[in-house]
Amino acid sequence: MPLVTIKMFEGRTDEQKKALVEKVTEAVAETTGASTESVTIVIEEMTRNHYAVGGKRFSDQ
Repeated sequence: MPLVTIKMFEGRTDEQKKALVEKVTEAVAETTGASTESVTIVIEEMTRNHYAVGGKRFSDQ
C-alpha cells in the first residue's frame, strides 16, 4: 500500500487537488505496480507563515 504525502501552500481549488490526486495515483500505480485502489494520498496544506527558508517566512516575502 503506497502512501504519498503532499505538502503545499493552501490556496489550490478543489478541482486542482482532485486532478493532482488522480495524476499522482496513476503515476504511483504505474511505477510501483500497485493497484490504484491501494494508493493512499494525504494532502497537507500549510499557511505561508508556517514555512520558512533561510530564516525568512514565505509570508514575509
